[in-house]
Parts: sequence; C-alpha cells; structure tokens
Amino acid sequence: MNISIITIDGPTASGKGTVARIVAEKLHFHYLDSGALYRLTALSVIRSGINPDDTGQIAEMARNLPCRFEKEHIFLGDEDVTDAIRSETIGNMASKIAAIPAVRQALTDLQTGFRKAPGLVADGRDMGTVIFPEADLKIFLTASVDIRAERRYKQLLEKGIPANIDNLRNDLIERDKRDTQRQTAPLVAAPDAITLDTSTLNIQETVERVLDLFARTIRSRS
Repeated sequence: MNISIITIDGPTASGKGTVARIVAEKLHFHYLDSGALYRLTALSVIRSGINPDDTGQIAEMARNLPCRFEKEHIFLGDEDVTDAIRSETIGNMASKIAAIPAVRQALTDLQTGFRKAPGLVADGRDMGTVIFPEADLKIFLTASVDIRAERRYKQLLEKGIPANIDNLRNDLIERDKRDTQRQTAPLVAAPDAITLDTSTLNIQETVERVLDLFARTIRSRS
C-alpha cells in the first residue's frame, strides 16, 4: 500500500509542530512529533536521576519509551505530560541528548513505526534527511531568532510558565548551534526540501501553503 509522507523540519519555535499537527488533521493522516520523543526521553532521564553522561543507559531508556500521541496530548505511560515536556529545562536537556548517536539510533525504529495508512505527517529536525528520506513532500520551516523567541515567550506565558525573552533568545541561539553543528543528523534542509520562512506568516497561512504544495505533489505524480 502506498503511504504518503510529509516531513516538516526546522529549528525550535519555527511553528513546525503546530503546522504539522493541523496538516495531519486536515488530511486525516497520522502525526509524529519526533521532538517530543527526545523531550520524553529527557523527562525520563531527569526523573530517574540517570547520569546525563551515561549514554548507554539513556539510549536504553529511549528505546523503550512507553509513549503515545492522542490529538494534542502526549502520554508517557498513562500520564499526560503534554505540558511537562515543554519547559525550557526539558527542551535544553532534549537538545543535549539528541546529539548522542546511540540515542538517535534507539529512537529511529520507534519513529519509522509511525508510518501507517493512509499517511503520516512527521515534524522534527531530521525527518526529511534521515528518518523518511523517501517522503513525498519535504518542508523546511524557518524564521528569524527574534521572531522565534517572541513566539516561544508568548507560548510559555499563555501556559502560565514564567519566561524571560532575552534568556529565551540566547537559549535558541545555543540550541540552533548544537543542532546544526552536531556530527550525527545535524539540523539541515534536505536537498529536495522546500524552505518556507514563517517570519511573516501566521499558522493558517503556513498550513495552507503546505497543503497546496502537497496537492501539487500528488497531482504531478498522478
């Protein structure tokens, strides 16, 4: 069976998660938030007290994550951790462990297992370059660091989480540096990806662009 795949990669706070989820809903496709898998691993590491330098134990934990996605909710076992994994502490830890090759390998099979009929929309940092290089449509979302910091700031405040925009901006710069310069699966647009700068686009406009690009892709192959 032909299973369509759309990958949406990009840096933190580029809007890729929200866009991917809405696109998946509109197409009635499955949705994979790959970044959440790293955040879930980070949450598990922090809660368990594992030494952050023990890459083997972290990889084993990642390999056996009891996780599932239900619409806008993310579960670790039976616990809804949707908000818990969105803190900056978890995000920074996730960025660090994502640079560990053994952890990325451990999560590869987990991620490819989300490919199910009728289709999949996967967002992350290496969906189009590593996990699903055969994807029908590859999108790379980006935006200026100032715009992304402002988006993350508003997002955290709306959830009642205190934040400092200058600290957020600095964290994004550091995270971008780690993600783009790591040796294993660095953050980069796939050669055949279409780059969309969302600095001046809202979520709905971005979603419409992605849906239009997917429709064109399907028509060109029929």
